[in-house]
Amino acid sequence: MPQPPEALPRHELERKLRRSRTLNLALGAVAIAGLVFGGVQLAQAGSGGSGSAAGNAAGSGAGTSGDGASGSGGDATGASLERRDPDDTMAIGDIDAPVVMSEWIDFRCPFCAVYSRDTLPVLIEEYVETGKVRIELHDVAYFGEQSTRAAVAARAAGEQGKYFEFVQAIYEAAPESGHPELPAEELLAFAKQVGVPDLTKFEADMTRADLQEAVAQSTAQAQQLGVSGVPFFAVDGQALSGAQPVDTFRALLDEAVDAAK
Repeated sequence: MPQPPEALPRHELERKLRRSRTLNLALGAVAIAGLVFGGVQLAQAGSGGSGSAAGNAAGSGAGTSGDGASGSGGDATGASLERRDPDDTMAIGDIDAPVVMSEWIDFRCPFCAVYSRDTLPVLIEEYVETGKVRIELHDVAYFGEQSTRAAVAARAAGEQGKYFEFVQAIYEAAPESGHPELPAEELLAFAKQVGVPDLTKFEADMTRADLQEAVAQSTAQAQQLGVSGVPFFAVDGQALSGAQPVDTFRALLDEAVDAAK
């Protein structure tokens, strides 16, 4: 099964990310898919302890991530890092926000849970609710079929308007270390907790082949891009890895917002 590729140096990553954004504006999504993302890789840029640990965790989990990515063929399917789709259930914030932060998560990643509990609420209050930033999530299954199951469940909750609530519920309940198993009955309990309207449909959707394939494709794209550690973030041509302090995100987002003025 495909493994996360070797990462590029940060300066090369950021050059390619900036180039991809420019090509997206100039040539459109189809051109980018062919000209840029066939060989682009992202590097882990975070230097904090959490970032390094997250990278190590994902690296060890990558040995089992093939279960989640089977059938994907390792082929990148996304045309651009920025989706800006008004019907996107895995995004939060104004579609016309000047800045988009792309975020990669695995539902069994302990550092994703730390970021979600400690940092994301601050970013939502200061940047998303003020219309400055839109956050678009990308799921990966680096820790085996349990990660795939949870990601599929989150997408199913999203189809009923509860994606971010479901994500937050999983991470709020996550242990301080290690990878939760997230069995189907626990995922159903989370859906009930956050108010997913049709639990019968949700339970059936947790085994849908199309949602499983969507997670596999998202994982394969992340691997091809070189996202070898989660949580991972890309903003306006710059990359950040790990559950970094909130001030690190503020510096990154403030720079991007200022550049967009």
